[in-house]
Amino acid sequence: MAQTTMLESRRDQAPPRRKKRRIWPKILIGVAALLIAVTGAGLLYAASIDRSLTKNLNHGVELPADETSPRPSKEAQATGTLNYVLLGSDSRDPGNEGNGRSDTIMVVHLNAKRTRAYIISFPRDMYVAVPGYGKDKINAAFAFGGAPLTVRTLENLTGARMDHVALIDFRGFIKLTEDLRGVTVTNKTAFSSHGFHYPKGKITIAGDEALWFVRERHHLPGGDLDRAENQRNVIKAIVQKGLSAGVISDPATFTTFLSNVAKHLTVDNSLSDSEIQRTALSLRLTAQDIRLMQAPISGFGTARDGQSIDVVDTAKMAELSTALRKDKLSEYVKKYPQG
Repeated sequence: MAQTTMLESRRDQAPPRRKKRRIWPKILIGVAALLIAVTGAGLLYAASIDRSLTKNLNHGVELPADETSPRPSKEAQATGTLNYVLLGSDSRDPGNEGNGRSDTIMVVHLNAKRTRAYIISFPRDMYVAVPGYGKDKINAAFAFGGAPLTVRTLENLTGARMDHVALIDFRGFIKLTEDLRGVTVTNKTAFSSHGFHYPKGKITIAGDEALWFVRERHHLPGGDLDRAENQRNVIKAIVQKGLSAGVISDPATFTTFLSNVAKHLTVDNSLSDSEIQRTALSLRLTAQDIRLMQAPISGFGTARDGQSIDVVDTAKMAELSTALRKDKLSEYVKKYPQG
């Protein structure tokens, strides 16, 4: 009787186990459906991001022609590196680029592995050779010959090939801080400008407050050098917050941010949408992988015409040139951590 009771008990328990087996396929189907929905949303989000960039990005800047002037050979540089020239201006109209001097001159260098980005400022008062015009301040190249001559001047100074160039409507670009509801930077010197006060230490700025933070130089001890440092810090803060998890996870905020970035950039005609996409997908960067630098100067002086100038440190510039061409900027930074 005991054996019969045990068998009956086992039979009584069998149906529930069969029910559990029937439940698992339903769970798997539900998970699969959820994954398909998430993947579909991800693809739509990616397409939206792509449209935000390609529909709003402006083309129209020319690079120097190899036929008209010798340029550093791309083949002589480390494979995979990229150099972008960023020129700050209050106008994105490439037809008007020769009407004034560029307030901001930077080179963004991406290493071959795409694990490091270096933002290098070239102080606008650097006294350099401007091809065809003799010695002058580096920002005069923009006034004499727009973006093409500025690129040639940078290539002549560094010996490194510049792959692409972008004009930044700097006023509009800084306005991106409003899209991001402010960005946080470390201000090393307290100062005031145009009704705004900037205390020493970490500050959060947006809109016109951010604009005058990056424009002020007369009330800073280092003048234009301190201004260039503030510009680098704000650009890094914009990139850092714009690519943060909190912004990227909010499709509306992120696509608006990217659209407005593109609206304030005019790039060279050779920079195709497909190249932008490939480069973006190849990046392996975090905010900590973006290094801010200044092109080396040895001090200050006066030009023959009485202009105050920044004197190039030729020895360090030669080392920077090698680092740019040979993908060795990490070693340069270790040697010169202050830039």
